[in-house]
Amino acid sequence: MAEDVKIEGLMYEAPASQEPASKEPARSLDPAFTQEDLAIDTSLRPRFLKDYLGQGKVKESLSILIEAAQDRADCPDHILFSGPPGLGKTTLAIVVANELGANIKTTSGPAIARTGDLAALLTNLEPGDVLFIDEIHRMNRSVEEVLYPALEDFSLDIMVGKGPAARSIRLDIPRFTLIGATTRTGLLTGPLRDRFGIAFRLQYYTPDELADIVRRSASILGVCVDDEGAYEIARRSRGTPRLANRMLKRVRDWAQVRADGHITRDVADQALEFYEVDEAGLDAMDKKVLEILCVQFSGHPVGLTTLASALSEETDTLEDVYEPYLMQQGFLVRTPRGRQATPRAFQHLGLQLPL
Repeated sequence: MAEDVKIEGLMYEAPASQEPASKEPARSLDPAFTQEDLAIDTSLRPRFLKDYLGQGKVKESLSILIEAAQDRADCPDHILFSGPPGLGKTTLAIVVANELGANIKTTSGPAIARTGDLAALLTNLEPGDVLFIDEIHRMNRSVEEVLYPALEDFSLDIMVGKGPAARSIRLDIPRFTLIGATTRTGLLTGPLRDRFGIAFRLQYYTPDELADIVRRSASILGVCVDDEGAYEIARRSRGTPRLANRMLKRVRDWAQVRADGHITRDVADQALEFYEVDEAGLDAMDKKVLEILCVQFSGHPVGLTTLASALSEETDTLEDVYEPYLMQQGFLVRTPRGRQATPRAFQHLGLQLPL
């Protein structure tokens, strides 16, 4: 019979057996995806390292890590993937599990709200399983502390009973590999970051790498695309595979309705212009940001709050969504006095620099 177990003041019923949970915790998903996009996106994910395109150094390091662990008949060290959204952190976690021949349990940092939630996850793992936690930097700090002994000693400290009869026991859990993914490495606490045996920073993809991804996705989707059409989609995808696949699906729709279904460079160009994505990969909101800086404020520095008010956007959205790419491409700079458009921004919009 299962005992009532208390973990840091939270009661939950300990599992009576170590059988896997019948239902995995839900993973947080990109709200911009439609249900159709989610189904297709899952089918486009590569399953093994040989199918994963780009990130050559990361792939090579993972290959060595996995092969060494398999030779020792042991679990690999815990792995941390970091980098901007859409670069393939979740996909790499699935690839690692497939290469190991292991089951993968997926969840997200915000979904593990209580220590009891984490305890239930850990006690239902089988030996050699992979536990993937997306957005791990958003995990509750009290929950995170319970995770420390699980990562180092594969054990869980729990309180059994109530009041004066309460006692602390250490529960052994199966050896497993934790894979964490984060878009904000700086928000990870030092103790948690140090418990990962290896950390990888994913880099933006080159247009050539993205063109290979577009061609692979097109073959899976049954879309006819030539090399120039694939490259045109790739170079406007901001170095992000997720965006490249999303653009491919939208260009496919446009080509099916407005053209003969074959994606050439001209067809891709017309389709992306229709969806307001220009040659530099800027969308309508990106261009609106630059237009306000260049025209409304005549190229002078503008405070973040002022700019957000002019755009009717939240400051966090500007900082996290729009500014990074504009800064990477040299259209915008942050100065002590505020955000300022660069000469390249004026040139891109076809405007003259203010005197």
